Amino acid sequence: MSEQIRYDDFAKLEIRVGTVVSAELVPDTDKLIKCSVDFGAFGTRIIVSGIAKRPAGGGSAPGGKKPEELIGRQFPYVVNLEPRMIRGIESQGMILAIKTQEGISLLNPDTSVEPGAPIS
Repeated sequence: MSEQIRYDDFAKLEIRVGTVVSAELVPDTDKLIKCSVDFGAFGTRIIVSGIAKRPAGGGSAPGGKKPEELIGRQFPYVVNLEPRMIRGIESQGMILAIKTQEGISLLNPDTSVEPGAPIS
């Protein structure tokens, strides 16, 4: 396990549910997907995530996500990270995901929620 943090440190994270409006593979990368994510009253953001997997010959490997599988789905994102340039694209947040032996597992609400809903 990692070093323990104080609650005050955790409380600094702003985690909100976003709905993926569009998604596309980032050219010349193995695992990056660029998503446009709707956060309701908080606006739409571009977020680049390392959740795809393209083996030689194209397609998607087990555990990797295809962009079209993400559109219309809701996921939790950290939205108060400082923006970061990733392959020339400004990423304005970070998706929360689980790394497994099989690849990536994405977290999502079990019912539809309002885009921008806070996670606590």
